[in-house]
Amino acid sequence: MGAPGGQAPASGGPPVVALSRVNKHFGTLHVLNDITLDVARGEVVVVLGPSGSGKSTLCRAINRLETIDSGSIAIDGVPLPEEGAALASLRAEVGMVFQSFNLFAHKTVLQNVTLGPVKVRGLTPTDAQARAVELLERVGVADQAAKYPAQLSGGQQQRVAIARALAMDPKLILFDEPTSALDPEMVNEVLDVMVTLAAQGMTMIVVTHEMGFARKAADRVVFMADGQVVEQNTPEAFFTAPRTDRAKDFLSKILTH
Repeated sequence: MGAPGGQAPASGGPPVVALSRVNKHFGTLHVLNDITLDVARGEVVVVLGPSGSGKSTLCRAINRLETIDSGSIAIDGVPLPEEGAALASLRAEVGMVFQSFNLFAHKTVLQNVTLGPVKVRGLTPTDAQARAVELLERVGVADQAAKYPAQLSGGQQQRVAIARALAMDPKLILFDEPTSALDPEMVNEVLDVMVTLAAQGMTMIVVTHEMGFARKAADRVVFMADGQVVEQNTPEAFFTAPRTDRAKDFLSKILTH
């Protein structure tokens, strides 16, 4: 995998995500600079790079939490709508797990996971609840279903957030630094869930600093710096033989500590 030129490996039908010449500025800062990137169905792409390289902005642009200045983004061959009901329905296809969990504090764990399927997908409360319990079991927090987020550890909250994303039956899940707000001892419990999801064929784009996860679960590593995709390759090739000076410099700083 990791063919040159931003192309994902070929699979039947359009790529799940297709970005073509995407640009985004914050004032004079060019945070996404002509990004072209395809992600195939079932592919796990891990986005690495120094702080300020545009990784999180890329993630947020894919479900239009950030608008773009030019270029195009398509999900499963459908261009990302600008706003309104079409955007809401397309967003339902794209799960997102944030750094800060973003759970509804006034709703129980179970309510957090059933809300979207009932409101957006039109499931009956009974069906949504059965599915939620199954997903909470899958991420290892079924025993917390009646609690509120504040009663859970950070690692438990993030696993609930993953269950909530899965409950929408998305085509793709975006993970924006999902472990960076966690205490070190909680990181692995979240990464373990993500490794399992990857093994089960979920299409994932993961912005992370966790090199072990990238090595273990990624099909492809995309390395960003200064708003550009500088290099992309298989994890094995990227970590053992980076091709660019930027990537070599980045790896020398993080792998020696």
